[in-house]
Amino acid sequence: MTDLNGLLLIDKPKTWTSFDVVAKVRGTIKRETGEKIKVGHTGTLDPNATGLLVLAVGKATKQIDGLMKQEKIYEAEIVLGKSSSTDDSEGELTEVSSTKPALDQIEAALENFVGEIEQVPPAYSAIKVDGKRAYKSAREGKTVEIKPRKVRVISINDVKYDYPILSFITHVGSGTYIRSIARDLGEMLGTGAYLNNLRRFSIGEYSVQDSLSIDGLNMESIQSRIKPIA
Repeated sequence: MTDLNGLLLIDKPKTWTSFDVVAKVRGTIKRETGEKIKVGHTGTLDPNATGLLVLAVGKATKQIDGLMKQEKIYEAEIVLGKSSSTDDSEGELTEVSSTKPALDQIEAALENFVGEIEQVPPAYSAIKVDGKRAYKSAREGKTVEIKPRKVRVISINDVKYDYPILSFITHVGSGTYIRSIARDLGEMLGTGAYLNNLRRFSIGEYSVQDSLSIDGLNMESIQSRIKPIA
């Protein structure tokens, strides 16, 4: 029997769901060894996002809950001037304003998001409302009322701006939605805004620099790169 127990770092490509990546790894192991081994992810990335996805393999799946609560670092690209029904580029876009805020206005607004803040997760999210995933209700055309919750934004740095594109690096606590930061920033500026691109650089001590690409995935690479955990 193959001894596969630990964490596998994957650089998730755009358009792939987190479950697609899990299924790919699980299928690769099954195809090459004939064994059915448990695989799960430790924190979802939206299909439109790229970057680090930490998978738990084998006995490590028992520790997924603890692993999901770690801090994360992202690079976010935001478009000003429009809002989105999903708070990202996947949704229906609506023109809001052609006003071009100055960089100092944007930086001042971003300061309001650093620290412990109240945040309403996107309607199109995996948050459960009345026992049902919010995105499922939203897709059915139902109004989803999601209560605000406290999240922690540790820092927002490396701000770059060339209207309508704004980008920055943000270090956040578990459960923080970057889509919500984009939406709320747009409301604060009066311009509207949505998240256009998102890349996750790290989860806790794990970095995307140490991850495998989907293209190079096989049993040899999985076995050589799996990280044992205590």
